Amino acid sequence: MLAIAAGIPAQQPGTTKDWGAYQGGPDSIHYSRLTQIDRTNVQTLKVAWTFDTGEVSKSKREFESNPLIIHGVLYGLSPSVKVFALDAATGKQLWTFDPAAGTKEIGSTRNRGVTYWSDASGKDSRIFVTFRQYLYAIEAKTGKLVESFGDKGRVDLRIGLRHEGEGLFVTMSTPGVIYKDMLICGSMIAEQLPAFPGDIRAFDVRTGKIRWQFHTIPHPGEFGYETWPKDAWRYSGAANDWAGLSLDRKRGIAYVPLGSAAPDFYGGDRVGNNLFANSLVALDANTGKRIWHYQFVHHDIWDRDLNAPPALVTIKRNGKVIDAVAQTTKTGHVFVFDRVTGKPLFPIEEKPYPSSTIPGEITSPTQPLPIAPPAFARQTMTERDITNRTPEAHAAVLRQFQSVVSNGQFTPQTLQGTVLFPGSDGGQEWGGPSFDPETGLLYTNANEMAWIVKIAKRPPPSASNSGKSLYTANCSGCHNANLSGNPPDVPALTRLDQRLTNREVVTLIRGGNGRMPAFPQLNALEMNAIAEYVLKGNDNIVSATSSASQQRYMLGSSTRFLDPDGYPAITPPWGTLTAIDLNKGTFAWQIPLGEYPELAAKGLKNTGSENYGGGVVTAGGLLFIGATNYDKKFRAFDKATGKLLWETTLPFAGNATPAIYEVNGKEYVVIAAGGGKSVHDISGGEYVAFALP
Repeated sequence: MLAIAAGIPAQQPGTTKDWGAYQGGPDSIHYSRLTQIDRTNVQTLKVAWTFDTGEVSKSKREFESNPLIIHGVLYGLSPSVKVFALDAATGKQLWTFDPAAGTKEIGSTRNRGVTYWSDASGKDSRIFVTFRQYLYAIEAKTGKLVESFGDKGRVDLRIGLRHEGEGLFVTMSTPGVIYKDMLICGSMIAEQLPAFPGDIRAFDVRTGKIRWQFHTIPHPGEFGYETWPKDAWRYSGAANDWAGLSLDRKRGIAYVPLGSAAPDFYGGDRVGNNLFANSLVALDANTGKRIWHYQFVHHDIWDRDLNAPPALVTIKRNGKVIDAVAQTTKTGHVFVFDRVTGKPLFPIEEKPYPSSTIPGEITSPTQPLPIAPPAFARQTMTERDITNRTPEAHAAVLRQFQSVVSNGQFTPQTLQGTVLFPGSDGGQEWGGPSFDPETGLLYTNANEMAWIVKIAKRPPPSASNSGKSLYTANCSGCHNANLSGNPPDVPALTRLDQRLTNREVVTLIRGGNGRMPAFPQLNALEMNAIAEYVLKGNDNIVSATSSASQQRYMLGSSTRFLDPDGYPAITPPWGTLTAIDLNKGTFAWQIPLGEYPELAAKGLKNTGSENYGGGVVTAGGLLFIGATNYDKKFRAFDKATGKLLWETTLPFAGNATPAIYEVNGKEYVVIAAGGGKSVHDISGGEYVAFALP
C-alpha cells in the first residue's frame, strides 16, 4: 500500500473562497491563496462587521474559536459553546443552537471550533460540535439537531472507552477531521489518574457509530505493549490527542499528535517509554491501523504533549521534492519527516540526560532532539537570563532561582523545584504553525516563559481523611497548597466563597469543567469536605471510603516563574514569531511578538509577550496573527521579512487563529476576540471581520 501511495500527488495546499475546516483544511497549514488583500493595500483594512456573542465574563473564560466559512455562511462558537451561523458578508445571525438549553450544564471554557460535513448532493450537510462529553450533529442549514445521529442527535463520548461507566471526564477541545463518511477525532481527558485512555476514534457521520478505534495505550499483543508495565493498559490513562489532527486525503493517512500519559509529571507506575504517548502516529484513515510513528519524549514527566496538529508540507531536500509532515513542539523544536515512510528529513540525535532522584521514578537515559532546524525558543535558563527590568525584580528572582534546579531540557523533576523552560505552554502552543507552499517557509509563534515545577510526597492512606488532606492529594497539584492557583489558566481559590456556594463547588468536583477533570472516585462526604476547606478553611474529618492512589509522589505545584510585579522572571523576548526555511533547515527571520502596554508607555517596548492562537499566511504576501495576551493587537506582517505592515486593537485579545475567505468577490479576514489569558482583564466573545474599503 505504501509503495502505491508514494506515487500519489499531494492535495492542493491552502484555501481559496471558503475556510472549510479547522485551520483552513486537513493539511493544517493555515494558508490562503487569496490575493485581493496584499502588501500594497493592507494598511487600508477596515472593520467590515462585528458579531458580539454577548458573553462578557469576569472569569478567565478562554475563547479560541477558529470559525468555518462555507458557501457564504460562517459557522462559529460562543465562549459557552453555543453554535451559530452568520451571513459571512454582514455578520447577521442566521440561526443558533445551544446544547445546554433546558439543562443546568456549563459549557467547557475551551473549544476551538466545529467540523462540517456534506454528502455529494449537498442536501445533507451537518455541523459537528462537542459540548462536555457529548458529540452533537446539527443541520448546517437550520441549526436543528439531526435526530438520526446517535441518541437523538448526540453521541456520548464515554461509550466505548475503558472505564466508560465510571463517570470520568472526557470532551473534545479541538474539532476532528472528515475522511469520506467518518469523523476522526481525539479527546481532552484528565491528566491525573483515574483517567480515560486517549483512544483515537472514527465516528460514522450519519449514525454516530464507531467505525474504528486505535488504542494509544496498547493492549496485550499490540505494538508498543512492551513499553509499559504488564497491566498498565488496565489502569493508565491519557496519551490523548487534544490538539486536533491532520489528514492526507488522497493517501488516506491521518497524522495524530499525542500527549503525555497520566499523570503527566510523575511516572512511577508506568515504567518504560510509554508508546504511543508523546508520539506522532500515522494511521490508515480507512481502518485506524498504525502505519508509522515517532516518539518525541520517552517516558514523559514534563507535560510535553504534542500540542498542535502537524503541518502537511511539500519541501525540497537534496534536489528532491518531498511530501513531508512537520511537527512543532512545546520544547521549541520542529521535526520534519517523510509523510509516507516516517523517515526524518533532518538528523535527530538521541542525547543522554541524567536520571531522576525521585524514588520509583525511572526516566529514559536519552531523549531525541533535532540537529536542524534550530530551536525557535530558548532552551536553558541561567543567571544571565534573569530579568533586569528593575533592580528589585532582579534580586527577588535571583533568590528564587538559586533555590531551584535549572539545567535545561529534560532535567528530571525534583522535590525542591525545577525550572521548566520553555514552560508548560511552550514553546509552540495549540495555535500551530502556518506554512507557505510558495517559499517553503514555516511560521510559528512561541512563548518564552519559564515555569517552576515541584514534586511532592503523596500523603499516606489512612482510615480517615480531612478536607485539607483530600485537597492536597487531589487539587493542590494545579491550585497549589495555598489555593493561589496559576492564573489565568488555573484560577485561585482564595475568596471562592464570594463566588460559589458549597453545592456549586461539589458539583464542579463531581462533574469537572473546562480544564478541571471530574473526581468520581471521591464520595459525597469527601467532596463536601474539600468544598468546606476551600470555602471556609474548615478541616473536617471524614471516613476514607474512596480508593486511595498507590502512587508515592505527585505534582506539588506547577506555576509560571514571575517577578514580584507579575512579569516574566526572564529577560525578553517573552514571545516570538519565527520564519523557518524547511528547505534548508534554517531561520529566515525571527522577531518579538507582542508587548505590555504599561511597560511600553515607560519605554520598555517590543518585549514580546505570551501568545495563544496561530497565524495565517497568504498568497498576497502577508502573515496575519493576533494571539498576544496583553496588547490586544491584530497584526499583518510581510511574510518575506517580518516587517510590520498593519495593526489594529481588538476589543479583547485575539487568542485564536484567524480565518480568511471570500464572499461576492470580496476578501475578508475574521478573528475571534475574547481574551481570557490575561489576569488583568475581563473575558468577552466577539468576532471582528476586516476587509478593504
